[in-house]
Amino acid sequence: MSALFGETRTRVTASHALIAADSHVPSALPDFENATPFFLISPAMGAGLTQLLIRFTARGKARFSADWMETVLYVHAGSCQVRIGQKTQTLGVGGYAFCPADMGLEIFGARSGTAVTAFRKEFEPLDDFKAPPPVFGDATKVKGKPFMDNPRALLKTLLPEDFRYDLAMNIFTYEPGATLPFVETHIMEHGLLMLSGQGIYRLDEQYYPVHAGDVIWMAPYCPQWFVAMGDTPASYLYYKNVNRPG
Repeated sequence: MSALFGETRTRVTASHALIAADSHVPSALPDFENATPFFLISPAMGAGLTQLLIRFTARGKARFSADWMETVLYVHAGSCQVRIGQKTQTLGVGGYAFCPADMGLEIFGARSGTAVTAFRKEFEPLDDFKAPPPVFGDATKVKGKPFMDNPRALLKTLLPEDFRYDLAMNIFTYEPGATLPFVETHIMEHGLLMLSGQGIYRLDEQYYPVHAGDVIWMAPYCPQWFVAMGDTPASYLYYKNVNRPG
């Protein structure tokens, strides 16, 4: 009935967006085979990043050429192989990788049903610092740390905390009832994917019910706050730009 009457939870404003799964529209790219990209956040909406959801069928593959764009990706369903330069690694659920702007990235050998979220942005060099190297990791092996001493809100930092990197990708997990401790308002932009659970996200002056599969964009200085609700923990993956003067 929602499609019949044009209903959706998706909202897009100048400072934030909630992109619900019922409004996803597939695209196509020339270096993708048995792989469908969905551009959920992009500069076309005023964002400084691109956030793609890539869904694969059997033996799917996708390639990003070396250029001025860097890419960090996270596997949230299935498994695939990822090649960056001369290094290849198999990534399952929770696997992630960072590809520098001057190196090509290839995803291949994907199982049917594999889903990957990728964040892409233009690399910003920093004087007196070398370009960052590639990263491969497994979020299931990263220990969550209490956020601001709250053991019911755990933060996993996936990329090195190193000035060579101008972006970060983290996972936040909240026990039911746990919240961000205050309404954050900052220079960093966010792209976000709800991985599990549900809650309420405040964006600007609006409060949105959110659940697994939802995507959120937050522009710089958009007031933001979250509370986990329901019977199970809520978890989300998010990107932010870091370590640059702005």
